[in-house]
Amino acid sequence: MIDGPERTPPVDRRSYRGALIGFGGVARNAHLPGFRHDPAARARIDVVAAVDPAPGASANADLPVLPDRDALATIGAVDFVDVCTPTGTHLSTTLWALEHGYHVLCEKPVAITAAEAALVAAAAGRAQRVVMPCHQYRFNPAWRQMLAWLRDDAIGPWHLAELSVYRGAADAGTDPRGQPWRTIASESAGGILLDHGTHLLYSLLDAAGGQATAVRAWTGRLRHFDYGVEDTAQVVLEFPGRLATLMLTWAAPHRENRVRFIGARGTIDWQGGILRLEQIGQPPEIHDYTVQLDKRSYATWFTALFATFADAMDRGTDRTALEDIARVASLLDAAYTAARTGSRVTID
Repeated sequence: MIDGPERTPPVDRRSYRGALIGFGGVARNAHLPGFRHDPAARARIDVVAAVDPAPGASANADLPVLPDRDALATIGAVDFVDVCTPTGTHLSTTLWALEHGYHVLCEKPVAITAAEAALVAAAAGRAQRVVMPCHQYRFNPAWRQMLAWLRDDAIGPWHLAELSVYRGAADAGTDPRGQPWRTIASESAGGILLDHGTHLLYSLLDAAGGQATAVRAWTGRLRHFDYGVEDTAQVVLEFPGRLATLMLTWAAPHRENRVRFIGARGTIDWQGGILRLEQIGQPPEIHDYTVQLDKRSYATWFTALFATFADAMDRGTDRTALEDIARVASLLDAAYTAARTGSRVTID
């Protein structure tokens, strides 16, 4: 008799209470609506407070806004924190949360070097808590369709990928200082390569089915010379038998996203809201995702991510999420090293 696949033991589906750490634009406009979008999801995850010491942080809030993290002890049991602070604080806030026994959901990237990712994994192991990155683009319907086509070999094995993000400036968010925190090196820890590039990197790794083997990169400022970080980055990633290029800029005259995968039997092309599959000798298959990709629809992506987070908390661990953090951190580390040294950096 041949044994079937090992089954994951069933786990109890629990409800969880959490708090937002940071109550700026991404927390108010993306995370909180995501938590509240679906009644079934809200029954499992209840965000009961936010933590933000900034003056005016409680304005127009419909939940308690606490002045510091220690005040979480005053609102009853809290199972998790959702880190929505600037990137430069993600590591320290995640480690603090784990030390205090909280599960952690954290805005991307959680770590920006392999060493930082190792610290997170070790701390999560000691605490026996989940750390999950906010990689919500996995629930973007256009990406999900592209991955389905790639899994189904619709264009044959792809050998070239081109991913581009064009913006006129860094997102100003809700920072009243006038200079976006994303442009201040001490707060952002990097520029557009971290801010937009992280989403492209984990999405590309999903499409490739494994880690890149080498990286070349350039980063710099082409237009926004008052920024303390790069406004433009170009990255070339090598995979076995494949090449991928990333072009990211805050120095463009228009807003545009574009993704293209090229294989022996055709091309997948996504521009704006239109996704096209062009197979050699076949009429194109075209999907219009304009409505689903509007910012007002982003809450649905976060809702799906948060359901995944709740399932992970049920299990009490999620090694896949830690590996996800580590792979992205290794690529970011290699890309910034390649840009700084002008060399090709291999990845173990």
